[in-house]
Amino acid sequence: MGRLTAVILSLALLVSATVFSGKAIAAETNNSSQTITRVGSQPSEKASEKYFTGNVRVDYLFRPNPSAQFSGAYITFEPGARTNWHVHPAGQRLVVTSGVGLTQEWGGPIVEIHPGDVVWCPPGVKHWHGASPTTAMTHLAFSGVLDGKTVEWLEQVTDKQYNAK
Repeated sequence: MGRLTAVILSLALLVSATVFSGKAIAAETNNSSQTITRVGSQPSEKASEKYFTGNVRVDYLFRPNPSAQFSGAYITFEPGARTNWHVHPAGQRLVVTSGVGLTQEWGGPIVEIHPGDVVWCPPGVKHWHGASPTTAMTHLAFSGVLDGKTVEWLEQVTDKQYNAK
């Protein structure tokens, strides 16, 4: 499985490192029993315009900790919204939970994704993902940590690239 298999939260982790409560992290790392993070205990956040085009909401679920170097979040993209091009040093796994999305690897075709689809983004592979032009899309994003990094953000996906399908 290796450290790469420790699947993480996509883009959301790098958007903001301050959302998760320090108490919850301390509870996870200093407690020998289960930790439950209650729904609604983490505020939703608007994704940064530096790394996303359109309206994108991030709902953090959990952050990496010393014994589990991965994290997760729900990411909701309104129609037409998408990430910038980016790469994940340890890879990323997406699980589409609702709507219709699009994803593309650099140089490859745009692929439509649907609820229940699981997308594996290998380490170092340049890609983007987001909603279709007419339908919102939500996915769970899991990304592993490698050398303290979960994502390297690159240039925006242009409208021409996004509409190339």
